[in-house]
Amino acid sequence: MTTRPPARTAPPARRAAPVRPAAPGPPVWALVRGPALLTLAVTLLRLLGERRGWSPSSFSTLPGGGLAPVGITWLVPLVGLYLGWRLARLGFAAGSPRRAVVWPAVALATAPLLAWLLDRLLRPGWMSATVLWGVASLAAAAVAFSAWPALGRTLLPYALAARVPVVIVMGLAISGGWGTHYDAEPPGFPPMPPLQRWVWTGLVPQCTIWTGFTVAAGALCGGLGRLAGSRRR
Repeated sequence: MTTRPPARTAPPARRAAPVRPAAPGPPVWALVRGPALLTLAVTLLRLLGERRGWSPSSFSTLPGGGLAPVGITWLVPLVGLYLGWRLARLGFAAGSPRRAVVWPAVALATAPLLAWLLDRLLRPGWMSATVLWGVASLAAAAVAFSAWPALGRTLLPYALAARVPVVIVMGLAISGGWGTHYDAEPPGFPPMPPLQRWVWTGLVPQCTIWTGFTVAAGALCGGLGRLAGSRRR
């Protein structure tokens, strides 16, 4: 009589490692809503002032805005400081504080310099030069974004919320001939139909050059705001 070997018992199943929930990101809309509404209000105020012929020193109709004090460009450092300070207070300031300041500063200094050098060497036409400066601005924004991603995730939506209304206003101003800085032709701009002029003076620059500037300059000031917020926690 033969005996059967004892049946082998299966090894106990290993428990799957618990899945950790992803760390929540910053409350983007809650942080961006106030600055975006303020920026929209300044855009509409600027448009109203230019249309009504208010003080040219504050509501300049020169191409590019003439560095008038009523403009959304001046809000970028303030918004960057605010967002950096708020994120630090909310605990989204992981990483190196020095990197959050140095990388955007280097990007802001290097990217325009390279674009200027290439512009001087290649002597591109108007549209090619716009693309060149747009690429340089977006590259600076990418570097600044990587220095502190939590801040970049708030600055990018703010930049779009700030610049998309300008794109719309420029389209209306160019088609209607409003006589504002939104439809003023830059010096040396080649003759173009209204739609094509809007693309190359409004859509492309606002979505590349000015969006990149907003992210990069806002990141630099946000790094400084982070230092202030971290010290007071």
